[in-house]
Amino acid sequence: MISNLAYVHPKAKIGNNVTVEPFASIYGDVEIGDNCWIGSNAVIMDKTRMGKNNRIFPGAVIGAIPQDLKYKGEDSLCELGDNNTIREFVTINRGTLDRMTTKIGNNCLLMAYTHLGHDTILGNNVIIANSGNLAGHITVEDFVIIEGVVAAQQFVNIGAHSFVAGASLVRKSVPPYIRVAREPLQFIGVNTIGLARRGVDKEIIKQIEDIYRIIFVRGHNISNALEIVETEIPDSLQRQEIINFIRSQKDGIIKGI
Repeated sequence: MISNLAYVHPKAKIGNNVTVEPFASIYGDVEIGDNCWIGSNAVIMDKTRMGKNNRIFPGAVIGAIPQDLKYKGEDSLCELGDNNTIREFVTINRGTLDRMTTKIGNNCLLMAYTHLGHDTILGNNVIIANSGNLAGHITVEDFVIIEGVVAAQQFVNIGAHSFVAGASLVRKSVPPYIRVAREPLQFIGVNTIGLARRGVDKEIIKQIEDIYRIIFVRGHNISNALEIVETEIPDSLQRQEIINFIRSQKDGIIKGI
């Protein structure tokens, strides 16, 4: 159902069973999949591509041009997958030449006042609590939880299954499977509760704890720690994921204990 009080550009592509509440605005170069709900006063701007079963709450602005003085009008996108909930006054800017898209996966929850800057990529099952602010060029992998009032600077990456405590300042990348807190941001343990809730085997969780004990607790520098991990810890998908993530971070990772 599309309210007579909503503005929907005639060129917008709207799927089946989509609800558009009064005073919402949908621009022309927009695609919205089936069974979406667009709340009052939400604005879906040009170059937005949205899958099915998304809920966009009042006041959210999706697909605005980047807040970047280098942006020159390139034909970039803002993409949302399926089953996402975008709460009140969330802002999501589209991409620039760097990645040409800002992208959200499936089953994500962005709580009120969250901001995703240009060229940010979110995986699946990500939760960002109220007033989370992510600058441009950030990657957040699957199953990450970011608590409220967190600010992350540009070009950092946050690894899968990690947990960022509220009011944190994220200036360095956060490896997968860990919890981080304090100022400056540092490792405070493996996200054992989150992993257990998602059905990860106890032996795998123990191996992850052993890996991070070497990396963050024993006092090695990162290069030596990774060599020790490769020598002492049996090969596994999780071991390789951690090693690859850390080695790929040009600007380094958060501090150890």
